Amino acid sequence: MSLVLTSAPSLPPLLARGALLSPFKRPGPDAEFPRDRLVLPRLRVDLARLAAYERVCGFPTGEDALPVTYPHVLGFPLAMRLMSGRDFPLPLLGLVHTSITVTRHEAVTATGEYELSVHVDGLAPHRRGTEAAVVTELRAGEEVVWESRSTYLARHRTTRQAPETAKDVQETPKPLPVVAEWRLAGDVGRRYGAASGDRNPIHLHPLTARLFGFPRAIAHGMWTVARCLAAHGVPDRARVDAEFRAPVLLPGTVTYAAEGGRFELRGGGDRVHLAGEVRPLA
Repeated sequence: MSLVLTSAPSLPPLLARGALLSPFKRPGPDAEFPRDRLVLPRLRVDLARLAAYERVCGFPTGEDALPVTYPHVLGFPLAMRLMSGRDFPLPLLGLVHTSITVTRHEAVTATGEYELSVHVDGLAPHRRGTEAAVVTELRAGEEVVWESRSTYLARHRTTRQAPETAKDVQETPKPLPVVAEWRLAGDVGRRYGAASGDRNPIHLHPLTARLFGFPRAIAHGMWTVARCLAAHGVPDRARVDAEFRAPVLLPGTVTYAAEGGRFELRGGGDRVHLAGEVRPLA
């Protein structure tokens, strides 16, 4: 069922609701999940907020084009409304964004009018718990111009064996050549949170991050992929696959590496924080 919204939901109340309901959730791959498709019609982009996002992520400003990752920011409040609800079986606290696939079918202007929709596509077993897939679509008229599929992991004890995937058995590729070294300031999480609206406490301050088991604040996963794609470049028609492997502590130093369509963000000891690939569409 489609549920049409008149405006994007406010994130702070959703985060609070999700946190309060988290202890009562019973995650599992066979659990029921919300089937609603949330729709936000006649969406127009706030250009001032877009410029702030472009600056913190390293995209050029002032162009009549949305960065390839920006529709995810537009859809995030709708996704949070679904994932913070009583009928979503995974606890919002501790939920980990594990991957995202973005498909941009054509260049998306910043001044256009769009329909945005988000729905939960299903649950799947994972070797560490249960993973939910969330799909976001951006339409211009009847055409889908941009879409994404994100996976979110709730860690819990499980006795079921998750199905083996090609990702589990493939050999680890050799490290990509280093392109640049980036020194990340301690306020990156706060600046990205202000631009994106995602003010999860694990990204904002060391004290609030420690409450969730992190020694310092960590960078948003979507900031890391946006920063890499700003440096890498993405064709107007392309598919981007990115896997979030380890948190980036703030402040810190990371290396951006790339070759061909592949890219990585690595930390000390060649620890891979993020691995991805950009593929042009035919």
